[in-house]
Amino acid sequence: MSAVSLRLPEDVSHRLDDLAKMTGRSKTFYMIEAIREHLDDLEDLYLAEQRLIEIRAGRSKTHTLEEVEHSLGLAD
Repeated sequence: MSAVSLRLPEDVSHRLDDLAKMTGRSKTFYMIEAIREHLDDLEDLYLAEQRLIEIRAGRSKTHTLEEVEHSLGLAD
């Protein structure tokens, strides 16, 4: 695991201290959990933004649900 130095605003630091004391977990545990959860969201957001740029520029095509179902042989 690599080390990272992070400066936190005082209010966030106090909340993190309180949570760690209440639960018996380390501050590092909660920082890693928060980063993991939000990193997934940020990656998804970036991917969606890039996809939208490609669609608007005409470099990518969208398909309706009906088109996908038909191409997969799932249409009624």
